[in-house]
Amino acid sequence: MAQIEGNDDLNQDDELYEHYSFTAGKGQEPLRVDKFLMNFIENATRNKIQQAAKSGNIYVNGQQVKSNYKVKAFDVVKVLFEHPPHEYLLTPEDIPLDIVYEDDSLLVINKPAGMVVHPGHGNYSGTLINALIYHFNNLPLNSNERPGLVHRIDKDTSGLLVIAKTEHALNHLSKQFFDKTSEREYLALVWGNVADEEGTVEGHIGRHPKNRLQMAVFPEGDHGKEAVTHYRVIERFGYVTLVACRLETGRTHQIRVHMKYAGHTLFNDERYGGEKILKGTTFTKYKQFVENCFKILPRQALHAKTLGFEHPVTGEFLRFDSEMPEDMQNAIEKWRNYAKHRDGQ
Repeated sequence: MAQIEGNDDLNQDDELYEHYSFTAGKGQEPLRVDKFLMNFIENATRNKIQQAAKSGNIYVNGQQVKSNYKVKAFDVVKVLFEHPPHEYLLTPEDIPLDIVYEDDSLLVINKPAGMVVHPGHGNYSGTLINALIYHFNNLPLNSNERPGLVHRIDKDTSGLLVIAKTEHALNHLSKQFFDKTSEREYLALVWGNVADEEGTVEGHIGRHPKNRLQMAVFPEGDHGKEAVTHYRVIERFGYVTLVACRLETGRTHQIRVHMKYAGHTLFNDERYGGEKILKGTTFTKYKQFVENCFKILPRQALHAKTLGFEHPVTGEFLRFDSEMPEDMQNAIEKWRNYAKHRDGQ
């Protein structure tokens, strides 16, 4: 498995900027560099990568290579351009923010589903960061040079995020997330009838060895980072269950990956296979019903409902709660009615 070393702005001889850097794992079979990069860079086409190689932008172990170069174990593959990565060329955009709370140190916002938190490959505008730098000046930069960002939630997940307005607040809040003293609870609609009323899913989370756009659980803990999710059942609808998930750690896609690992993929989570009918009958009528639910909720059924942390200045523990968005509410209401109708037969 290759290790992603980041997307840092590495200035080389004041001419070239590092856009990507990957180190091939020890089990890497010889593979053309264009194919190798295709596995790692989201939204990249083979044509674009070959063009980059032609222009002399792909380096392996510090040497320019052509697209037919065969990547071997431990090769360091870098993509360098003469301009900084787009995600560092931040443009302020007048995008309205749903601000739940604000003071001199921080703000809590309710992010809508569909909004990307920070710019990245393929999403350079319309992000939360673009909106933040329009509305606020001099936000502190986190370790990834992202203004104000303490934590993040996925594009198609809705809900609460805390943003730091000062350096002190950023450091204080980041430490709370690192020390697992912050509180975060999500609501998720998952496939299947969850057996236990409550439980805990544990298992290290890291990049999927074959699909770079997915994360995976490594139960032995050989790869990835420690991850712990506590869940409890809120309501059962037979073929799907509404659960509350409390995060002890905050890994990429944590709830989505842990619930799939536990046998309960999130409803309509396309990246992890939840957009297929995973439970239920073979009746056409049922199939139509589920398709309608997918249309009502065209994203994974996940909402960051509550957020709690200690205020970096006053020391007071603050808790915030947000209402489940309409698309998720409507899909759940449909399931509730379906379950009632089915039980009444």
